[in-house]
Amino acid sequence: MNKIASFTVNHLDLLTGVYVSRKDYLGDQVLTTFDLRFTRPNEEPPMDNPGIHSIEHLVATFLRNHREWADKTVYFGPMGCRTGFYVIFAGDLKSEDILPVLREAADFVLSYEGEIPGYSPRDCGNYLDNNLNLAKIYMRKFKQEVLDNPAPERLVYPQ
Repeated sequence: MNKIASFTVNHLDLLTGVYVSRKDYLGDQVLTTFDLRFTRPNEEPPMDNPGIHSIEHLVATFLRNHREWADKTVYFGPMGCRTGFYVIFAGDLKSEDILPVLREAADFVLSYEGEIPGYSPRDCGNYLDNNLNLAKIYMRKFKQEVLDNPAPERLVYPQ
């Protein structure tokens, strides 16, 4: 059985960052999957689920309502290893192309107050497992380390 693409990434040298994980084709449409790495794998502790869950609800809601990116957003969700998120956009994109919308999403999370979208037993399968303050801690770290000063080594996977 062949390794999937994400298992071929050198996680030993992987920094927090915004990486093109893969490009898939659906007919003539390109779908670009991005690896939004919030913590250094195997170096920093993984994120706790309540913070991840809140980021997932907030950023997915933000992207699916964004004036420019709503129709391009295919998916936003967490990685099983709890070190970041995947986002899939329609289009043949590179990391630099999505930095502006990620900055907007980060600012949205960091300024958000009130009930998290989808925070009810009707709307979410584990709605009580949310923590907005923790989400803001994770997002602030990602914004400072990656989005505020995107260096080349945080935009292209290490070899």
